[in-house]
Amino acid sequence: MIGGAVCGLSAAAWAYLLAGRGRFWTTSVRLPPASDPPSWPSVAAIVPARDEADVLPQTLPSLLGQSYPGPFSVLVVDDDSRDGTSAIAASAGAAVVSSAGPPPGWAGKVAALAAGLAAAPPSEFVLFTDADIAWSPDALAGLVRAACAHDLALTSQMVLLRAASPAERWLVPAFVYFFAQLYPFSRVNRPGARTAAAAGGCMLVRRDALESAGGLAGIAGALIDDVALGRLLKGADERIWLGLSHRLRSVRAYPRLADVWCMVSRSAYTQLRHSPALLAGTVAGLVLVYVVPPVGTVVGLVRRNPATASLAAAGWAAMTASFVPMLRWYRLPVWRAPTLPGIAVVYLGMTVDSARRHHRGIGATWKGRPGSGMKA
Repeated sequence: MIGGAVCGLSAAAWAYLLAGRGRFWTTSVRLPPASDPPSWPSVAAIVPARDEADVLPQTLPSLLGQSYPGPFSVLVVDDDSRDGTSAIAASAGAAVVSSAGPPPGWAGKVAALAAGLAAAPPSEFVLFTDADIAWSPDALAGLVRAACAHDLALTSQMVLLRAASPAERWLVPAFVYFFAQLYPFSRVNRPGARTAAAAGGCMLVRRDALESAGGLAGIAGALIDDVALGRLLKGADERIWLGLSHRLRSVRAYPRLADVWCMVSRSAYTQLRHSPALLAGTVAGLVLVYVVPPVGTVVGLVRRNPATASLAAAGWAAMTASFVPMLRWYRLPVWRAPTLPGIAVVYLGMTVDSARRHHRGIGATWKGRPGSGMKA
């Protein structure tokens, strides 16, 4: 039964989240200002692609067409595709290398990145980017400016995910919001802070730093490769940076609830290290933080208990206010903000289903191979 004590605990949790969780709710973390470097370093872009013939014609020309002043090359890794990915990439003007699949102990995407890294020309920086990412013409130059000016080993931007279908409009902003709550960008960017992460759609890495940290072999089996790479480099006392961008966008569509559900459930339980205890704690935490405020508000009003209703409503108001910046980032109406509790319940269902799939031996697959969830 939801009472005043539980509602008070929920309100206290929201007070902490707003004041002490690294301002996770803000969307103001953008590339730090920087001037042009004295000389532009060489960059090799590596694009892992498995059955990406549908998106490469929309995205690859934007990457190849970067207005980057320094040496720049693009290499597409055809990861055992069956749909003509190689031919489409070559026709667009990219170099192509084939990968027959991951060796034992390697996750598919990490193995493809390693194959690309081995085949790419020598460069000072390597850009890991996904096949579904469309680039503004000056986006790479901005990344390199920031990396050089601030001595960053990893410069990563969370791309603007597609939010066109009803399912995407309801669920995608919350996906980014929850990611930022789990990995507050300001903490990721603070040297010495334990929090480390990256966004796999756009990761500019200083090549010597990656080699000094042990290379991609250090994250060989990681299904959530971007977070693993951030931890690898920050753990080696390198500076990393993560923020948001409107200059990069994903064209991959998730038109139905089932599509988003499938994407998230692939990696949610992996994020919890396949631990039943962490799953139970996550469920309890999500219920306390997201379910108690609206339910407590209704219960308090029905029972004419102003203390319970006020505490619960305060938590709901804090939650609503924290979601508004992300809705504005995605140019969606702010009236959606009070519905975040219902959206959180959907994500809770995805997380529980991810555990169910794991324990039934279904596992996480991506295009016929173990893989990660929604790309960020």
